[in-house]
Amino acid sequence: MTIFEGLAVHLAFSTWPEIEARLKTSKTVIIPIGSNEQHGPMGLLGTDWLCPEIIAHAAEKQGDILVAPTFNIGMAQHHLGFAGTISLRPSTFMAAIEDWVKSLARHGFERIYFLNGHGGNVASIEAAFSEIYSQWSWKGTRCPFALKLSNWWDLPGISPLCARLFPKGHGSHATPSEIALTWAAYPDAVRDLTMDPPIAPTGPIRDALDYRARFPDGRIGADSSLATRALGQQILEAAVPALLKDIAKFEAEERP
Repeated sequence: MTIFEGLAVHLAFSTWPEIEARLKTSKTVIIPIGSNEQHGPMGLLGTDWLCPEIIAHAAEKQGDILVAPTFNIGMAQHHLGFAGTISLRPSTFMAAIEDWVKSLARHGFERIYFLNGHGGNVASIEAAFSEIYSQWSWKGTRCPFALKLSNWWDLPGISPLCARLFPKGHGSHATPSEIALTWAAYPDAVRDLTMDPPIAPTGPIRDALDYRARFPDGRIGADSSLATRALGQQILEAAVPALLKDIAKFEAEERP
């Protein structure tokens, strides 16, 4: 028996016989993935891995899903001008994703679902998927597993909800929605600060020093002070069923 009410719902808190037994009834695993990077004066450095982890772990309690350990370091070179950011090179990040996938696939997982919390990861994750699939394509054999990437904010209904909750000042980095979501799960993380300017500037993302010069406090187009625990709880309550629905759709895909 695991510590989670007897259900093998979290891979790290299960034994290998429990996972082996689960594979007889379900071959799906969910991997929260994100980044450890600055999120302005109010947001936790772990925001981008905490958001998908919070949603996935909440979904464990409502659906029979298996969640792997969180992949919490991503491709964040452009944030290295701010203390505490940890980044992998795109090539390192892609290689690590491939190793995670191959490890899980070796055990028999056939549906590997990445729930992402960092926009800067998307290109590298998709490139890693292509790199993995290409190995079967060159051999002329069918890949025995399927991969899926979903950003938590792109789950059904979530972006429209965030737009309604934050019609002005949502922005694209250190957003009030992601900060509110972390606060809903971690009340001690709440910071009460005044943003100056209230809405941060916007612009292109390049290297770390260019980023720091364009966005002095780390935010992009966002007013982080709009975040509240109550709004974060609304987002979480909408995201959990949306995630479970998206996973079910992935599992139901027919193989041609």
